[in-house]
Amino acid sequence: MLFASFPQRQDMLDTLVDRASRLAQAGRRGIIGICGAPGAGKSTLATAVSKALGDRAIVVGMDGFHLAQAELARLGRAERKGAPDTFDADGYVHLLRRLRANEGTVYAPLFRRDIEEPIANAVAVPPETPLVITEGNYLLLPDPPWCELRALFDEVWFLAPEEDDRTRRLVERHRAYGRSPDAALARARGSDQTNAELVLATAVRADLMITQWE
Repeated sequence: MLFASFPQRQDMLDTLVDRASRLAQAGRRGIIGICGAPGAGKSTLATAVSKALGDRAIVVGMDGFHLAQAELARLGRAERKGAPDTFDADGYVHLLRRLRANEGTVYAPLFRRDIEEPIANAVAVPPETPLVITEGNYLLLPDPPWCELRALFDEVWFLAPEEDDRTRRLVERHRAYGRSPDAALARARGSDQTNAELVLATAVRADLMITQWE
């Protein structure tokens, strides 16, 4: 595993876009996984790299496989939303296998934070797109069926910012979607932190560890 620290955001983007661009020119569909704990900046990085590559890349998020709120309530898992067993992990693995096979247009779900629900068939991935960037917490989890993902990625980048920075961003995100300051902090230090510790333990399986970039 390589370790990388970037004093400037643009330095990081230039380096990672170059890595991604090489995969997009490899002559077959490439898949990059961006992993990290909640609030690490996965979505921001995935979007920035995809934007830099234009129509050569598209982002497919793991969060689109969140179980619906009604199903979480039925299972008694609503208060633990974001834990591994609150996702359709088998569905996510199946989608990535289809994306790797690249046998026609694949439609992926999208998670809408404003309504806290996944939207089916919201992201079209046409066969001519040479690179898929997928981001999520549990890309490197060793437990089945998550463990089947690692072989489907060409590279996995792990974001590991300073914990204070990650928690601050997480609290800001929760507040932006309507939680009170106290509720946002409780969520970040509660179930989010439990999930973060699980994710951070998987970092050793990544190809590239990004410890600082802002």
